[in-house]
Amino acid sequence: LVNAVLAHDPKMVGVGGERRPGVVHRVDKDTSGLIVIAETDRAHRFLQAQFKERSVKKIYLALVYGVPPSPKGRVETSIGRDKKFRKRMAVYHENSSRTRFAITRYSTLECFKESALLEIKPITGRTHQIRVHMSYLGCPIVGDSLYGGRRTAKASYGLERQFLHASHLKIAIPDGSNTEVRSE
Repeated sequence: LVNAVLAHDPKMVGVGGERRPGVVHRVDKDTSGLIVIAETDRAHRFLQAQFKERSVKKIYLALVYGVPPSPKGRVETSIGRDKKFRKRMAVYHENSSRTRFAITRYSTLECFKESALLEIKPITGRTHQIRVHMSYLGCPIVGDSLYGGRRTAKASYGLERQFLHASHLKIAIPDGSNTEVRSE
């Protein structure tokens, strides 16, 4: 991502820091959809503050294996590094300095034989939050071998990644207007 940003505009070196020039919001590897890149330090700070304040409206689409316990719901748990497998995150029922509270809302859009299409709205923005919460509900994202295991990987319907898509962002831009962006 950084290489593509710098190839597009080499003047962005250093915007928002040297490590990830211009990058304000990104998605997990193997997740499709929208990302946010700022062209200036001022815009970077302005946009990043909205993500920190949780004023950005984010909507994801996900195909999950199984059907959630209710057509609409809210998952509220603490998430932290899995104690046994450091690449994974896990749900914890106790709060500690190693966990962070996370909230995810979901709505079922359509049910199929073995899966359901969900609209998912993360209220917080924790690492792997949607994937962890859907797995916690017993409905891991189709194609997600990290949180769904072989069961979801074999039901991936030919896609080489998880069925998770960042489809909609609503943010304010530095000129004072609101912008809604959709990825189809």
